[in-house]
Amino acid sequence: MRCPFCGHLEDKVVDSRESREGDVIRRRRECLKCERRFTSYERVDEIPYMVVKKDGRREPFDRDKVMAGVMKACERRPIPMAKIEALVNSIEKYVQDSKDRERSTEKIGEMIMRRLKELDKVAYVRFASVYLDFKDVTEFMSEIKTLVRGRAK
Repeated sequence: MRCPFCGHLEDKVVDSRESREGDVIRRRRECLKCERRFTSYERVDEIPYMVVKKDGRREPFDRDKVMAGVMKACERRPIPMAKIEALVNSIEKYVQDSKDRERSTEKIGEMIMRRLKELDKVAYVRFASVYLDFKDVTEFMSEIKTLVRGRAK
């Protein structure tokens, strides 16, 4: 590492400490030419996970955005927070398990709807009404009928 005082490229590490969180390593170095000491920090280079929108745009995956959507759908429903958290965790894991570091929002939306359908039908309908972007009442009623038929079986 280049010495900030004389520009020499060789040094030795005289002390190395990990941060409390374990995400940063602090190294105290001594320049082999001028013998002055300086500090460097080593961090993991994080590449964000991306989502591919319906129109092809890419943006970083935002767990808070998924949580906000699911929370809105589950508003005033008897669903424990632990189950909502588990649902969002499973979506986050699905995105993080991607080899390409990206997933389509279409697949993510389908997963959320499937999980909400198992959890609470009203929350499912709320989420689906926004996610599926029904064009009219007929499409909305068709989804409700499908849900009711599935429940009757």
